[in-house]
Amino acid sequence: MKTLIVSGGSINREFALDFCAGQEWDRIIGVDAGTEFLFRNGLLPTDLVGDFDTISREVMDNYQDRPDVNIRRYRPEKDVTDTQAAVELALEYGSSEIYIIGGLGGRMDHTLANINILTIPLEHGVPCYLVDESNKICLLDHGMVLKKSDQYGKYVSFLPHTTEVKGLTLKGFKYPLTNHTLTCRDSLGVSNEIAEEAAEADFSEGILIMIQSRDWKDR
Repeated sequence: MKTLIVSGGSINREFALDFCAGQEWDRIIGVDAGTEFLFRNGLLPTDLVGDFDTISREVMDNYQDRPDVNIRRYRPEKDVTDTQAAVELALEYGSSEIYIIGGLGGRMDHTLANINILTIPLEHGVPCYLVDESNKICLLDHGMVLKKSDQYGKYVSFLPHTTEVKGLTLKGFKYPLTNHTLTCRDSLGVSNEIAEEAAEADFSEGILIMIQSRDWKDR
């Protein structure tokens, strides 16, 4: 089951509409202000999540009585962000793949929290990605192979999500590594590039943030 979460951060309309239309979604979850984007662009959500303190009455009235839209309303004072609640709902539905748009840009505290939230689906073995017009971000707890034909952008960066990532080995990249310990004081993993048809990242301990990035004009 593939789930799209539309959160309330910065959304590039051209990118978002292309991204939404380019794939088939089993569930589309609107998160608070992200619901406004769905409504204004004629995209029907299956679920709405949030305290809805940042969207207009017109939008809420449109969905309030629709039997095909499930609404989960939370109090503004709560222990999780609306985006985290949406990710947990996606997992509750049994999603096997989750994409989040509107989860980057805007307030930096929410952006950093959203990267941390990726830990939740990671613990369930479910791939989850934060995407915008320039970035595709995920967490890794084991090695992976990235094909050049599948890469999101020119650059691939690896940053530690844990204090250390041990035994990091990169093959098929412009800047290879062998058995390196990447730490939070280390920017060595930024702006690498795939040099062969497929590149491999492997490590023995820790959690990596992988950021595939591109300039929007080069998409």
